[in-house]
Amino acid sequence: LDVLMDMWNFFHACLVSVWLHRFYLYSVVAFGISVWIVVQFFTTKTKKKVTEGVSTSASEGIEDKLVNGCATLQAQEVCVAGVKIFYGSQTGTAKRFATSLAEAVISLNLPVEVISMGDYDPDDCLAEETTSRNICVFLAATYTDGQPTESAAWFCKWLEEAANDFRFGKTYLKGLRYAVFGLGNSVYVDHYNTVGRNIDRWLWMLSASRVMTRAEGDCNVAQSKHGSIEADFEAWKAKFLSRLQALCRGEKKPCSGKCKTGKCKPPGKQSKESSDHEHGTSEYEKTEAEELFETSSEEEEADAEEAGGTNSVIDVEDLGTIMNHMKKAKVLLLQQGLFDFLFSGYKLIGSHSGVKLCRWTKSMLRGRGGCYKHTFYGIESHRCMEATPSLACASKRVFCWRHHTNPVGTEWRWKMDQPELILQEAIESHQNMIKQFKGVSGVKADRLEEAMTAKHCALSLVGEPIMYPEINCFVKLLHQHSISSFLVTNAQFPDEIRNLEPVTQLYVSVDASTKESLKRIDRPLFKDFWQRFLDSLKALSEKQQRTVYRLTLVKAWNVDELKAYADLIALGKPDFIEVKGVTYCGESSASSLTMANVPWHEEVVRFVQELADLVPDYEIACEHEHSNCLLIAHKKFQINGEWWTWINYDRFQELVQEHERSGGSKTFTAADYAARTPHWALFGSRERGFDPLDVRYQRKNKARDISGC
Repeated sequence: LDVLMDMWNFFHACLVSVWLHRFYLYSVVAFGISVWIVVQFFTTKTKKKVTEGVSTSASEGIEDKLVNGCATLQAQEVCVAGVKIFYGSQTGTAKRFATSLAEAVISLNLPVEVISMGDYDPDDCLAEETTSRNICVFLAATYTDGQPTESAAWFCKWLEEAANDFRFGKTYLKGLRYAVFGLGNSVYVDHYNTVGRNIDRWLWMLSASRVMTRAEGDCNVAQSKHGSIEADFEAWKAKFLSRLQALCRGEKKPCSGKCKTGKCKPPGKQSKESSDHEHGTSEYEKTEAEELFETSSEEEEADAEEAGGTNSVIDVEDLGTIMNHMKKAKVLLLQQGLFDFLFSGYKLIGSHSGVKLCRWTKSMLRGRGGCYKHTFYGIESHRCMEATPSLACASKRVFCWRHHTNPVGTEWRWKMDQPELILQEAIESHQNMIKQFKGVSGVKADRLEEAMTAKHCALSLVGEPIMYPEINCFVKLLHQHSISSFLVTNAQFPDEIRNLEPVTQLYVSVDASTKESLKRIDRPLFKDFWQRFLDSLKALSEKQQRTVYRLTLVKAWNVDELKAYADLIALGKPDFIEVKGVTYCGESSASSLTMANVPWHEEVVRFVQELADLVPDYEIACEHEHSNCLLIAHKKFQINGEWWTWINYDRFQELVQEHERSGGSKTFTAADYAARTPHWALFGSRERGFDPLDVRYQRKNKARDISGC
């Protein structure tokens, strides 16, 4: 005990001493910190000087390795990895120019590759150029009637669709650096250098960066700036090589492309778009007193911006008024120009119909898998025609993938085209689009041949097909051509649903389960929209053929209404319920949706499982993971423990023909043309809905998810 007391007294005395002399201790600590700071300051300064000396030496070393103004492969930073020259040629001129340019590039000690557009698959490879540090040169000839040459047709078709497809996004090719030289003949004024201008515009719309202004060679010696197209090319080639050397030296700002009189605008006067897309003005361009080729891109870019970003809505009523006050020529201009603008990438049929090639059709042609309808119902995606007899719609849904650029209306108020004309032109346009895949890399010859004969028609392209007054006649014509019918309606026309003749499968879009949420999401035009919605579901329950609810989940908008959805299912008694996550359609002032509103596939699965628990007569049957989509089916389609969600299309055609021959007295039901569902399509299978006969393709350098149905 005495020892412990002594130790305590000792420690106590030490603590008291430290406390009494704390000022001296603080001073020592402060002095030590000050010395440490001074030492660190001088040490850092010395290291910085050494680093700058090393950097200067390295820079001098790199400059020593420049050959003809271009950095060799031994340089520390490669600004230009190489040059890829793409050409589309019919008579061989563009190919000859490509070879000549390649020889000149090789003389600068740069790798170069000459590629025919016909041998190149842009869907697989073009996005890789966004990170390759290559310069891509496009030598494009304009052929008959302003069309690309045969070898460049598929490349141009793909580029046009990518530029107008929201799934690719505005920045899909951001990072790709390019230059365009067009070959044309000014004798053909209406089509002069159309292909080169289009390629330039489409690349710009996808955020690719010009390294110099587009140039145009003219076969018409009377109008050619240098006396011949060969001289035009040689003059452009000299400018391109000079520009290429500047890029090799590390100049990073490409030409803005906004050249009117041949000189780029100063950096301070550029538009915000140019800044956002990194289309700055280079010092090289500003030093040129006069451009060799006066090609204006500004107006074209303004048109492109409007085509890609317009949010205008045109009422059918207003459109009719406009037409009534215009001359015939102006009506034609409106029909051919306005609608081509509104539905860029689509084929307009007559005055109110349209057809388009679905991306799943292209996918299945190449053996890369079919759409969710292939998984759920056994359609052949490469033989499916996507069309509509009515571009107008009675709703303005927040997730509309057309950004509400299609006309809207509550009734039919314009001149009606005959169903025979619509179907004939739809089939012809569809076949013409299929023909463009002949010779395309990866396309299976047997499927291409099959695709020339459409077997299915998805009446869900855009608008409200059931508004078309002759919809029953149109559907009958489809069946007479042995084409199955998948018709989608937005549940605002209950009488038309009741009066509809049998179709292969009738869809109703159920985008919300309460009056408030339906008004917020669908933004319908009818004042009595909710009663129309409920009456449409009741009308659906009276149908004997296959019926489907289509639910589109929008996170934070309609995913918390499970009990209300279950009540609607009990009301309409559909055979199937498709549930898919919303597909993000890009920015639009008409909608506030963002990627945050797109549910993950696991979230969709969880929603479907919870919904299935609330509807005892239904179970989860199928899944198509790639489309973020699942299928709930009525248990009557589960026969002896096996699902029969697929369709026997030949049997349906027999039944519907018997129904028509009997004047409607002989009826049939959904069960009469059901077919067994394969194992790979079932929910819980290892394939998760992907057909094992095809090969799933993962897009290289994929910047964003462009899936969706």
